[in-house]
Amino acid sequence: MMSDERLGKANVLSGSVNSMRRQKKNARISKHLSRSLRVVRAALLPLAICVLAWDTHSHGQQLREAFRGVQQAVVIVRTEQLGLAPFPQQGLTSSNGLGSGVLISHDRVLTAAHLVESADKITVELSEGELIQASVIGCSLSADVALLQLDHSPGNYTAAKLGDSDQTAVGDEIFVVGAPYGIGNTLTAGHVSGRHALNDKSQNTAKIEFLQTDAAINGGNSGSPVFNLKGEVVGIVSSIMSKSGGSEGLAFAATSNTTRRLLLEQKPFWTGIEGSRVDGSLARALNLPQPAGVLVQRVAERSIAERCGLRPGTLRASIEGEEIILGGDIILGVNGIDVATTESFDDIYANIAKVKSGENIVITIFRQGKIVKLALPPSQ
Repeated sequence: MMSDERLGKANVLSGSVNSMRRQKKNARISKHLSRSLRVVRAALLPLAICVLAWDTHSHGQQLREAFRGVQQAVVIVRTEQLGLAPFPQQGLTSSNGLGSGVLISHDRVLTAAHLVESADKITVELSEGELIQASVIGCSLSADVALLQLDHSPGNYTAAKLGDSDQTAVGDEIFVVGAPYGIGNTLTAGHVSGRHALNDKSQNTAKIEFLQTDAAINGGNSGSPVFNLKGEVVGIVSSIMSKSGGSEGLAFAATSNTTRRLLLEQKPFWTGIEGSRVDGSLARALNLPQPAGVLVQRVAERSIAERCGLRPGTLRASIEGEEIILGGDIILGVNGIDVATTESFDDIYANIAKVKSGENIVITIFRQGKIVKLALPPSQ
């Protein structure tokens, strides 16, 4: 019989052998699994690349198809206006403006207000090169959107659909089509970077909201439509923030719902005035009978302001480093709404929109030291 000491040593030796066998077996299994994983990874990598490439291709195709569906609705807007020559030149000079717009019906175009608010002549160039004269029928300076009426319907046109901008969220992909520097049908793409509502305390006007985007916006893009990937208009380009004067990824567009409320759901209105608010020491120097008013600097041809008999400025001056045109009428109020106390000029527009047939629009002005009232039927 084996002694206890020999038996113990045999058991230890047997355990060591078994342990070594298990380690070798585990090593073989681990090596096999590692080889299998490498094979699986090698097989999945091309599949992942294919999926990524397909997703990129699919997105590119969606953008391309959306652009093709709307490009004929985008137009170039050119303006002309006559005004005082810049100092120190004398007399009058003609200046031209360039922007973009979008057809929303057979004879109506949305664009930026600052482009057309005081224009004497507006020409709309369609995507196929047809030129049509247009006139402003509605304008909101606060939202920087305007509605144009074409003199006649184009021979061939595509109208864009206004989308619901309330469904557009930060992070959504959008694209802009316009005419930067006059180069028509130019597409830039980006995302909605933010949403901003004007801090307007007025209770009488519609909510005004802007989309912020990183899509490239340059000179000539004012009035360009902002589209979602369904091809719906969700914004109208207003302005950019830039130190260089070119695109720096910070642009703003009035939302489509803002545009709809201000220009389509209520009676549109256009004054044809380019004015500057005067208050404080300048108002006192001009002997205004109230704390503030709107100094008329330019009056567009065939506008309500011209038909009312409003007089534009005649003398360029520099006051506290800011250029201003003096000598024109100073608007004190419209239809009883005091310009000095109103929160927004859109208050005045909202009031005029409520004027009934047969009632006059009454403009109170300060002219050559006297208060004068001008009246005009709104239907004219």
